[in-house]
Parts: sequence; C-alpha cells; structure tokens
Amino acid sequence: MPAPSAIQTAVARPVPPAHAEGERLFNLHCAGCHGVQALGTTKGPPLLSPIYFPNHHSDGAFQVAVQRGVTPHHFNFGPMPPIQGVSPDQVSAITGYVRWLQQQTIIGSGG
Repeated sequence: MPAPSAIQTAVARPVPPAHAEGERLFNLHCAGCHGVQALGTTKGPPLLSPIYFPNHHSDGAFQVAVQRGVTPHHFNFGPMPPIQGVSPDQVSAITGYVRWLQQQTIIGSGG
C-alpha cells in the first residue's frame, strides 16, 4: 500500500516541550524502522498513515506492539520484534509524540 502524499513530507512545526521526551525516545527506539518523524522507511511503515490513527490503532495497540511485537497485516514489511528496554511510560511518551505528529499531518493535509 503506497503512502499518501501527505505523509511523505516532514512536519515543519517545532515539537512542543510536552513531546520532546517522546521525540527523543522515538528517535532512539523507533526511527530506525519507522523513520524520522514517523515517515516510514524501507524497514517499517509510516505511523502517520491513517491506519495508525487512534480510531484504528488505539494507544494500547502501541503498548502491545512494543511488548509483544507485531505480525504484519497492513503493509508488506517483515514482523516487528518486541522492543526490549522500553517501559510502558516511555511507550506512552512515544505515543504522545506520534499522536502529535499525526495531528500535524491531518492539519497539514487540509483534514
């Protein structure tokens, strides 16, 4: 499934201080596969796709993905392994950052 054009551009706004730790943790643990600003890479899908918005993937789904890993079911990437050493509170911070990015994507796409 190709990524919509709205998720192929980086968010231009500065990250609010409330999401700075989530951004740091995302860059440390997630960006290697999901890309800078969650834009996706050849290893992992863009988390800015509407598929990952809260109405389809809850915050709890992010917790489960980190704890247990994920079998691919939306995109043609390999399975996501569990991510060791990331606490539930850290996943919550990462999820808050991703949700902020998603909101910027909706705003930026005119939605």
